[in-house]
Amino acid sequence: MTFEICAVNIQSCLAAERTGAHRIELCSALDVGGLTPSQGLIRAAVHQLTIPVNVLIRPREGHFCYSDNELDIMLDDIRFCHEAGAHGVVVGALTADHQLDLPKMQAMQAMAGDMEIVCHRAFDFTGDPAAALEQLIAMGYHRVLSSGQSPSAYEGRFLLRKMVEHAADRISVMPGAGISADNIADIAKDTGAQEFHFTGKTKVSGKADIPGLESWYWESDENLIREIMAQLG
Repeated sequence: MTFEICAVNIQSCLAAERTGAHRIELCSALDVGGLTPSQGLIRAAVHQLTIPVNVLIRPREGHFCYSDNELDIMLDDIRFCHEAGAHGVVVGALTADHQLDLPKMQAMQAMAGDMEIVCHRAFDFTGDPAAALEQLIAMGYHRVLSSGQSPSAYEGRFLLRKMVEHAADRISVMPGAGISADNIADIAKDTGAQEFHFTGKTKVSGKADIPGLESWYWESDENLIREIMAQLG
């Protein structure tokens, strides 16, 4: 089994590595589904960790239909990730009619070069998951992160099973969204997946209130990560 931790700060990255997690998906802004992290955080994670770091490429919150200007931003971010030594990038783009935006997906795959390239949960908004899987395979994508087109991987586990079977080892299907110690064993059993994506996050309280701002932030917790991983031995 492979465990990927979605981390939003360097503390979370280091906590994940200490637990024996296998890979990091580095991002920011979990509360809007994740955005591209800062260049400083990317460099810090790549330089301080020994496990692979894949970087989320998402320039804004909201839908996954991107303009040409936004594509240029994503391509520049991918270029930086390559220069910084990241292991891979996690991308996605859709058309207005809920299909993968193949020209943009191909452009990002080309910019990634020899880095690993993964499709994020934009996949969960496609109208035909089997067709989208075939398109990702044809473009050379290595992995797809999915909740089975449901709010959580547990709720989508039976579609995830169909995706795993359809992929037939040509691309890895990695369940993610709402994975916890309470449900990961059922998700693994019902999907047949070999890779799992979760945060193991907890709220860390600040030392002082700042008017108009929250006093807490998310951080991955070593004990929670270990507890989740232990359910699969």
